[in-house]
Amino acid sequence: MKFSRRISQLKPYPFVEISRIIAQKKSEGVEVVTFGIGDPDIPTPKPIVDKLIKASNNSSNHRYPETDGLPAVRKAIAQWYKNRFGIDHLDPDGEVLPLIGAKEGIGHVAFCFIDPGDIALVPNPAYPVYEVGTMFAGGESYAIPLLEENQWLADIGQIPSDIARKAKVMWVNYPNNPTSAVADKEHYMELIAFAKEYDIAILHDAAYSEVVYDGYKALSFMELPGAKEVGIEFHSLSKCFNMTGWRFGSAVGNSDMINALFQIKSNLDSGIPQAIQEMAIEAMTGDQRYIDDNNITYTRRRDKVVAALKRLGLTCSPPKAALYIWARVPDGYSSRTFTAQLLEDTNIVVTPGSSYGSYGEGYIRLSLTTPDEMIDKGIERLDEWHIPPPPES
Repeated sequence: MKFSRRISQLKPYPFVEISRIIAQKKSEGVEVVTFGIGDPDIPTPKPIVDKLIKASNNSSNHRYPETDGLPAVRKAIAQWYKNRFGIDHLDPDGEVLPLIGAKEGIGHVAFCFIDPGDIALVPNPAYPVYEVGTMFAGGESYAIPLLEENQWLADIGQIPSDIARKAKVMWVNYPNNPTSAVADKEHYMELIAFAKEYDIAILHDAAYSEVVYDGYKALSFMELPGAKEVGIEFHSLSKCFNMTGWRFGSAVGNSDMINALFQIKSNLDSGIPQAIQEMAIEAMTGDQRYIDDNNITYTRRRDKVVAALKRLGLTCSPPKAALYIWARVPDGYSSRTFTAQLLEDTNIVVTPGSSYGSYGEGYIRLSLTTPDEMIDKGIERLDEWHIPPPPES
């Protein structure tokens, strides 16, 4: 049987490969410590789960949901943005769209803008779905290097004008995955001016805005003047309320862009189960101290892991936000050879930076979504490990 060319163009999704490695090791009786996937180990808060249980017993929630969600959930999203960011200009009926997790919207949105041969400006390193969605729509990704010397911010001055004129969208993601970098107002204003000059849609992924440390508060792109004219923002309840398994996200912003995404979604899916929408309303309108509790846990983990990596001799800095430690591998190692050596010697799983793009080469990503007792075991193994000389190239 012959499959489409896009299947052959797909690279193995890095987290599927990580899960395969972990399963294989476990089948061999090996205790693996994984710093791989950013999937919170902390349970969803009980009042939120209780709301789901109650809503699941309501037979009216057993039928097809509307693609654009319950009016109440759209209002809750807009109100959450107002409470959290002070944004009071989001219209729940035209500028808010619930998603079956942010990943779904991120994967679909390229179909709203990209025709075959069009260009998407994609940060590198980055969440792989930005590039995959572009490829599915027939477009071409132009890599925007995120470099340590630029604090992992896109240098839009380095984008050739002929590329900018052909580009339809630009992906932006802060707090960043995988680097955990953050952006300030000045950077966002540069992006808005750039988007207006070249008629480019800014697609901002804000999934990690609520995972913050040391008093830092992340911005929403929608806070900036002019942002709604040029873009939309994706958000998710996965990381802030430990709801990765329940699949609830949102897109907010420019009404024409939101409507285009709605048209794509309405032809490809049937919306979010209504019981989960009611669960999401509880999360967004209920006690927000759960977010602070999460961040206390992640801060403790961050500090322990950063200290252990430094004792090992790796270069890294404690992030201001997001769930990840981004560390440089020793000289002579590639991301993948170091990851493989670490796994072989210590049964610790980390993600090679090159999984996120060519500019991630030379780094590894460690997730903080592992229970404390397993993190402590991992740190013990790191403290006992002596990095061998790099393999001969």
